[in-house]
Amino acid sequence: MTIRTKTATRQRVIDLDGPAGNAFALLGLARNTFKQLGWSEEKIKEVMGDMTSGDYEHLIEVFDLHLGSIYVLERAVYEEEEDY
Repeated sequence: MTIRTKTATRQRVIDLDGPAGNAFALLGLARNTFKQLGWSEEKIKEVMGDMTSGDYEHLIEVFDLHLGSIYVLERAVYEEEEDY
């Protein structure tokens, strides 16, 4: 069992298997968060372009790179993935 220690800034958990893990939902959340963080529209377009330049796995990698300190991404591990 793992129990996380409370921190001053809590990270939101996003279930990638649910509706919040949909690519369009993640893109919208990213854009809104970038705006709240005060990013310039030019920087937002650059990162959003990177997020949409590959497949879903690339999108979540870029999302986590830029927003991993705010959001925790989680998903179920299925049997065929456990061999890796």
